[in-house]
Amino acid sequence: MTRVLTRSDLEAVLEPAACLAALRDGFRTARGTSDRTADRASDSTAVPGLRVRTDLPFPGTATVLVPGLLPGVDAYSVKVNAKFPGARPALRGVICLHSGADGELLALLDSATVTAWRTGLAAALGTGLLAPAGYDVLGVIGAGAQAELTLRGLASERRPPRLVVHDTDPGRATAFAARHGGRVLDSARAVAEAADTVLLATWSRAPLLALADTRAGQHFTSLGTDEPGKRELAPDLLDTALLVVDDPELAVQAGVLSAPDINRATADATLTDVLGGAHPGRTSAGQRTVYAPVGLPWQDLALTWLAWRAAERRGVGTTLDLLD
Repeated sequence: MTRVLTRSDLEAVLEPAACLAALRDGFRTARGTSDRTADRASDSTAVPGLRVRTDLPFPGTATVLVPGLLPGVDAYSVKVNAKFPGARPALRGVICLHSGADGELLALLDSATVTAWRTGLAAALGTGLLAPAGYDVLGVIGAGAQAELTLRGLASERRPPRLVVHDTDPGRATAFAARHGGRVLDSARAVAEAADTVLLATWSRAPLLALADTRAGQHFTSLGTDEPGKRELAPDLLDTALLVVDDPELAVQAGVLSAPDINRATADATLTDVLGGAHPGRTSAGQRTVYAPVGLPWQDLALTWLAWRAAERRGVGTTLDLLD
């Protein structure tokens, strides 16, 4: 039997603290996330993953992340997403959870919900590690689902007392600020001027902030640079900052370092490096820092596995036999 989990089902069974713990463990144990070779794929200690993205003859793109694998989990995930920026919601798709023993399709899950949770909570991890100590003001540019989950993740770590928000949709910015006790500002630059730490989660294809818009000591988490052509931070800011990513190769192929006018060729570290102590992360109060992930297949599995097991225990969702 295959268990189908909708958005409301997933929100009923997922808990931020458990998801954060699973993501933290995954980053600490992740190895070989960008390897594509057959010999690595056969290594049970590796976490291989392939990300395929293509343009469509429609106003959107198709993305596939496969396979999501984690040491100790006898299953794998395959995610298929449609991204249509002009639609609401802009991301729609499914995640298939397959048994590692025989390939049985254990679950079909709403990918937009899982993606928002894993991206937003992983952003909370990166922000917590790299933001200036004791920062007072968090800025949000792009008041969507991923920003919501980042705030939920920060609430279980250390959320700052003040919040400023900007979105190209004024109504969405106002609603976000009302939910979280913040205030709305009229531009991305105004957010950067007011905040110590800035979260960007947009569909922008032109830089929203340059070096001149920032000041020493700020941190920026950029979630919108997850495919070629999407840009949130200008090259001069990226050149100056300590740059941390989730996967070095993907950052160059599809992420923050894929822009044609970018000057630097590599990131300074991965989040795995920082969590594991191989890189110290922020080293001075005046250092600018950037966390710019692309998103990895194992992150989908980490939350999908949690959700499916909880749903099985509690009887949440609908079961069906696709082979009937």
